[in-house]
Amino acid sequence: MARIYDVMVIGAGHAGCEAALAAARMGCDTLVLSMKLDHIALMPCNPSIGGPAKGHLAREVDALGGEMGRNTDKTFIQIRMLNTGKGPAVQALRAQADKDLYAREMRRTLEGQEGLTVKEAIVTGISEEGGKLRLETGAGEDYVGKTVVLTTGTSLAGKIIMGERSYTGGRAGEPAASEISKSLKTLGFVLGRHKTGTPPRLDARSIDFSKAKVQPGSPTPLHFSFWGCDDNRLRFPTPNPVYPAAPASGWRPQMACYLVNTNPKTHEVITANLDRAPMFNGSIEGVGPRYCPSIEDKVVRFAHKDSHGLFLEPEGWETNEVYLQGANTSLPEDVQEAFVRSIAGLEQARILKHGYAIEYDFVLTDQINATMESKLVPNLFLAGQVCGTSGYEEAAGQGIVAGINAALRVKGRPPLVLRRDQAYLGVMIDDLVTRDHFEPYRMLTSRAEHRLLLRQDNADLRLAPIGYDVGLLTGSQYRMVEEKRERVSREMDRLGRTYLPQDGSMDGLLQEHGLVPVRKAVSALEFLRRPEVSYGTALALGFGDGTLDEKSQEQVEIEAKYQDYIGRQTREVDRIRRLEQRPIPANVDYTGIRGLSYEARDNLGKFMPLTVGQASRVPGVGTSDLSLLLVHLERREKAPTAPVA
Repeated sequence: MARIYDVMVIGAGHAGCEAALAAARMGCDTLVLSMKLDHIALMPCNPSIGGPAKGHLAREVDALGGEMGRNTDKTFIQIRMLNTGKGPAVQALRAQADKDLYAREMRRTLEGQEGLTVKEAIVTGISEEGGKLRLETGAGEDYVGKTVVLTTGTSLAGKIIMGERSYTGGRAGEPAASEISKSLKTLGFVLGRHKTGTPPRLDARSIDFSKAKVQPGSPTPLHFSFWGCDDNRLRFPTPNPVYPAAPASGWRPQMACYLVNTNPKTHEVITANLDRAPMFNGSIEGVGPRYCPSIEDKVVRFAHKDSHGLFLEPEGWETNEVYLQGANTSLPEDVQEAFVRSIAGLEQARILKHGYAIEYDFVLTDQINATMESKLVPNLFLAGQVCGTSGYEEAAGQGIVAGINAALRVKGRPPLVLRRDQAYLGVMIDDLVTRDHFEPYRMLTSRAEHRLLLRQDNADLRLAPIGYDVGLLTGSQYRMVEEKRERVSREMDRLGRTYLPQDGSMDGLLQEHGLVPVRKAVSALEFLRRPEVSYGTALALGFGDGTLDEKSQEQVEIEAKYQDYIGRQTREVDRIRRLEQRPIPANVDYTGIRGLSYEARDNLGKFMPLTVGQASRVPGVGTSDLSLLLVHLERREKAPTAPVA
């Protein structure tokens, strides 16, 4: 009898890796199929993890029990905290990974995972068979499973474009998965067309780094994973000697990145060749990501600007390859050579790999539920760029949710649906399934209305209980988080009951720290709320707890300073929770609800929201439409049930 897998994952990019590991770690017999085993967890674009909103996603994946954060900690060549001058809601980690090392370590993790089978195969079709799903492969070896997670990235009918040349391909060095596109259409899916791109890669030996501005890594320890990383046990290769020595980090070897800038000459070269640019001459039909535009798009859209910043980012410890971040392009090779060499520091630059654009199919997300399961084919889940998103972190986030829900389906357990007030993952997925997307979706902090609650520093407190409940975190990991929660709560309570002396005995110490004397009753908690006071100040003044660990100190300081704002957001979440938890039956006929606007009726029928909260965010649904929907649901609930014959 043919083996029947619990979960089968198509693709082993960032979405596929998280989906496969989640399902296997939850006890499911799991299969992951990759076009090329050497391309598992490949980073075809910038080999970096994190940044605003993306760093939040990566930490949330880690808090649930995913692998991206741990793998990044093992393989990064630089890490920094961004937006340190701003509030904690928008501060975010960003790491530059060793591209090859990241992929090798992730493959090692997959191959070492109990219950997970890793195979190389090109899937050519998906079909339903006797309540199961069958995957057909080009080699004629088919696989049958209870559930499937589709994570094909940019492979669906992919076309690579560079200047006047174009050819089929999922990304450089891989074939396109054109047959799966046909199979999805046969199953009834409606597909769209998106575009993304990569920049030229340069030879570090040909760059004059003295003309670039250095961007060093963090001098203090930073990690993506909440579960610990012993830097002393990691073996770091010797940094490539062609790079200028980076400022010493003091805790772990790091490599520097560098800032260069375009200039009017650069823009002149690009503008003079727009007739050869696929973005502008009609060769490209797909829509690209607005927030990661090509260099030619930037020059046209921001014609009033004389300069754009670009970053030189090394791709690994032992390679000469440098990623020119910010210069995504599909211009012809000779134009790429010309505009690159117009930049100070790059006058003699040699291009190792030219940039290119890629067009690919994706599944319109009104065909997907908030569980990442398709509405058309039961037990078929989707994640990553096939859902119309862009970015490694967005893919990983969808992947772990899809993998969890596929495993929960196999186990007969209720699905996981993350709310918007629970996680950036919840915001992203809710955005995907409640509205149309005419360009690749990218996570932004501005998309999260409760972002002060969804900070990167408290992802473990928010999501570890869920990771433990589904079986991705151990009991010791769960206890570690709950003990942290308790320590923070106790310290907040203690500070609220501790008052600074008003008798002048502390005046000298306060003045030493540039603080004004205290002349009225002030609790230590109130004092900590002052912008100029940190928990470190509290320790120096003698009312902090020296036994409290650094991460708990950070939580206490943030909770103290933003207590009023956090309280307001929490009350707002509580107010709307009733709508978020109010389910909408799957068989609601919106055409039968009198008074609904035509737009609301059409879009509600199109997206089929699972809850009233989701319905409120569907485009065209106004306050009156929502009221009519609530009245309709109440009448349905009160209607007598027909007797059983």
